[in-house]
Amino acid sequence: MTTLVAAAAVFLLIHLLISGTRLRDAITGAIGQGPYMAIFSLASIGVLTWMGFAYAGAHRGPNPIYWAATPATEWIQLGVTFVAFLLAVPGLATPNPTSVRQEATLERPDAIKGMLRITRHPFLCGVALWAAGHLMVNGDLASLILFGTLLILAIVGPLSIDAKRRRALGPTWDAFAAQTSAVPFAAIAQGRQTLKLGEIGWWRLGLAIVIWAALVWAHPMLFGVSPLPVG
Repeated sequence: MTTLVAAAAVFLLIHLLISGTRLRDAITGAIGQGPYMAIFSLASIGVLTWMGFAYAGAHRGPNPIYWAATPATEWIQLGVTFVAFLLAVPGLATPNPTSVRQEATLERPDAIKGMLRITRHPFLCGVALWAAGHLMVNGDLASLILFGTLLILAIVGPLSIDAKRRRALGPTWDAFAAQTSAVPFAAIAQGRQTLKLGEIGWWRLGLAIVIWAALVWAHPMLFGVSPLPVG
């Protein structure tokens, strides 16, 4: 369990204390954007892999359970993760100035369309829902650490990204942020944006559904447990 805690702490630290702060600005100023992104990407993949192995190892030792899944929570988490994929997959496939090296998207006349009308952080919103769904049905300490870490990062990450973009883009970013929201549907509810589902691209939504269904089917083979309710 100690190894999992250490891996989770390092994962949070490199994202919250480096990625979106002025320390990142200093590092990129010294070594350049390209080398920084290469090093940061390798570090993120390495620590995420470390977390995965540490999570598996934590189940072989003492691992207190605080709550157990029920048929009701299993059905709920299926629905929650389905919505998570509807946000995350189209979000990754949509040009977005909050994504790495896509700041130039703001220069396009149609910079705000599709998923960005719903939220300017669709992928991280999807990750947050995915992590929350898994916490519903995994009440053991190891799962709390793993999925809780990813949930925290997915919630705090948009704040860090927004601050980073504001420092780099100034008024251009402010104009974009004024027409969008970090919280899904908030800008629409406040009248700052309109919902146009057709702009998302039905192929993106279809791809999300296919990937979600494939992972539900393959979950027992990949992770040793079925996400489908047994009762």
